[in-house]
Amino acid sequence: MKINKKRFIYLISPNKITNDFYKNLKLVLNTNKVSFFQMRLKKYSINQKISIGNKIKKICKAKKVKFIINDDAKLAKMLDADGCHLGQKDMNFEEAQNIIGNKIIGITCHNSIRLAKIAIKSKASYLALGAFYSSKTKKTRYRANTRILKKVKKLTNIPVVAIGGINSENYKNLLLNKANFLAISGYIWMNKKYKPNKAIERFK
Repeated sequence: MKINKKRFIYLISPNKITNDFYKNLKLVLNTNKVSFFQMRLKKYSINQKISIGNKIKKICKAKKVKFIINDDAKLAKMLDADGCHLGQKDMNFEEAQNIIGNKIIGITCHNSIRLAKIAIKSKASYLALGAFYSSKTKKTRYRANTRILKKVKKLTNIPVVAIGGINSENYKNLLLNKANFLAISGYIWMNKKYKPNKAIERFK
């Protein structure tokens, strides 16, 4: 998987899709800082997800951003997305691969070297580590640190996505410690001070 150092953001959708979301998404992707966009919608029906997903896919395709579906390889196949992201409680890597074929499959490894080794053995497309900081988007059950990040980077060349509470004040330390991508959601979509496109511009 190619790594563009300027496009180090792995953007995750807000929990709720509002009317102005699509316009904001276009503006955010126009900044050319995003490599991946993950659709993570927990409280929507399958039909709603398909409808929203098709609109997002179109925007991502126009901006050459990889469109990833959270948790659901079957939905990824239905939407012909670029791949899916698997948590530890979702289906395993092989099952997902049987459904979507040779597409991007990323795996959550929390703060565990053991889980990272399993994901490396499976030939995951990327490993997600975290949470590095407290997050308002998701309850923080596992805390990762730069020591774990460095250890995983020594084990593999597979890209590492750092996740959890990342903002414009704390992100540089993760890039300095060789995280390839930074997963960001709340700071972009729930920022009370900056609009989404202005929030993302703060990541230099």
